[in-house]
Amino acid sequence: MKSEVLKKIDKILIANRGEISLRVMKTCKEMGIKSVSLFTEIERDYPHANLADECISLGEGPLSETYLNQDRIIEIAKKCGASAIHPGYGFLSENSVFANKVTSAGLIFIGPRPDSMELMGDKKTSKVEMGKISIPLIPGYHGDNQEDDFLKNEADKMGYPVLIKATAGGGGKGMRAVWKEEEFIEALNSAKREAKNAFGNDIVLIEKFIQNPRHIEVQVMSDTHGNHLHFFERECSIQRRHQKVVEETPSIALTDKIRNDITQTAVNIASGINYEGAGTVEFIMDAAGEFFFLEMNTRLQVEHPITEMVTGCDLVQLQILAAAGLPLPMKQSEIKQSGHAIEVRVYSEDPDNNFMPAIGTISHVGTPELNNVRLDSGYVDGNEVTINFDPMLAKLICWGVDRETAISKTLHSLDEVPFFGIKTNRDYLKRIVGSSPFREGDTFTHFVETHAELLKNVELSDEQKALGIATFLLNSKSTKASGETIDSSWQRLQGFRNI
Repeated sequence: MKSEVLKKIDKILIANRGEISLRVMKTCKEMGIKSVSLFTEIERDYPHANLADECISLGEGPLSETYLNQDRIIEIAKKCGASAIHPGYGFLSENSVFANKVTSAGLIFIGPRPDSMELMGDKKTSKVEMGKISIPLIPGYHGDNQEDDFLKNEADKMGYPVLIKATAGGGGKGMRAVWKEEEFIEALNSAKREAKNAFGNDIVLIEKFIQNPRHIEVQVMSDTHGNHLHFFERECSIQRRHQKVVEETPSIALTDKIRNDITQTAVNIASGINYEGAGTVEFIMDAAGEFFFLEMNTRLQVEHPITEMVTGCDLVQLQILAAAGLPLPMKQSEIKQSGHAIEVRVYSEDPDNNFMPAIGTISHVGTPELNNVRLDSGYVDGNEVTINFDPMLAKLICWGVDRETAISKTLHSLDEVPFFGIKTNRDYLKRIVGSSPFREGDTFTHFVETHAELLKNVELSDEQKALGIATFLLNSKSTKASGETIDSSWQRLQGFRNI
């Protein structure tokens, strides 16, 4: 298998940065494939700028001139002799124009065909197509008529609340929940303006708003030989402003029947559009266990590691095999779930100050010590966190034999991975994962808003503050007396909050 891959793909340029760049490098190394990383000048000391077989600078400038500069990235790939480009996630990963340019240049794009990206990248078009193959959809209007009065009439017929949703893009932009008829037109105009500014497209769809749903997604992988497999589900209900914060697998909300139905539906979607490569089919599930198609992400997901943890499958390797034209090396019956995995996203932000972005220099990054726990990060000691890129510092992924063990490991390991020198959301993540509603599995997409008071930081008493200061001073004194290095003292302090 390895030699067959190398005949097609012997060097991969990774058109991305940070932890996902490092993640692709790791699999390349294991497969004997040379890796090429890209970086900007302000990232010269970052891990992804130093650990590939070849590391090439994109220079300075805005994203349009660096990580989003399609022609330049392809030119670099050709000059360095790369046979394929892996887009990671974000940036150009779901850009059909880029994928077309890559293949037109004689290179392999490690991802789905451009036509699949175009189809599933438009929420309206994709839902029309899903309706044709009998995929369950949220009741709503997905048509072409965009007149205000017509859309309002459709909403009135559905009954409130309804959800106005931009057909292009994501991340909550161009999305509005409307609870009353008289609020519809104002919300519609607001959603359209936001969508136009964000995506250059103000087309919207209207759907019945499902209250307190769970967000369930299914990992699929397809090859060019007609094989379409699923790697079970992930629950990503814990979100803030439509951005995922905590993900886990398996979902405790799924019965065996629902799990079988939802995973088979995802496979039917992949098969129905003749999909190739890695994809994630996202669903909304109500309290009764009824699920509805939401969208399909035509790339590797940020949260893919938890699937790898419970299945033992390297999803990046499978992406590369499929892109090389080889059949997937397993059957559906051979893919099993084992144990429970949780991922939390560590962000450079201050949850106690309206999630204000945090910037600065990281003086020390902690390392998790427990078995089956990994920290995927694109930062090391001395790296600077700037406003130029996404605020995600790392992903902490914890596997346990059961959900309670995975929760316990997550809470313990969050104390072991400080990013000293910069404010993070670690304590906020601990409050989420350690909360009674989360432990009981009572999760839904508005969890953090509903439990805002429960998740607030509790101000330390004067006695607790004094005890913390005394402990810090005692550790400092002991360190000086024993001649320990600064690294040892960081280890002593890893349970303290970032300040």
